[in-house]
Amino acid sequence: MDYYLTQERLQELKQELNYLKTEKRLEVAERLKRAKELGDLSENSEYFEAREEQGQVEGRIAELEDIIKNATIIQKAASKDKVSIGSTIEIAKDGLKSKFTIVGSNEARPEAGLISNESPLGRAFLDKKAGDLVKVKTPGGEVSYKIVSIE
Repeated sequence: MDYYLTQERLQELKQELNYLKTEKRLEVAERLKRAKELGDLSENSEYFEAREEQGQVEGRIAELEDIIKNATIIQKAASKDKVSIGSTIEIAKDGLKSKFTIVGSNEARPEAGLISNESPLGRAFLDKKAGDLVKVKTPGGEVSYKIVSIE
């Protein structure tokens, strides 16, 4: 599976991975060591909590390694003719204009104007041109957007 990321987001994930592999692993190992020293592990809640955290840390490390290994860097859209991943588009709906940037699903933050290429809205805009009318099915019915410009 490809993960579409900006260079900045890839760096953030690499930093998180480094932190988890170094500092966080050591911290969890120390908690496990202290919990084992308390004796009987069958009734030791600190030990079970530390083991659970260790599982979560190792799971996140595996997830980050997979994302980083399969990352595709989003470049600023080379073409301003068609909407693609990396494009920033200005759209109009009912006379109101909005701007969105099409990003990979790992970076989507609709409240910040970053919409996933896999979302219904993002998918609907892909490969469209400025001036196109785009219809998107939503739970509330079909909504029409006009692509004003592509950056």
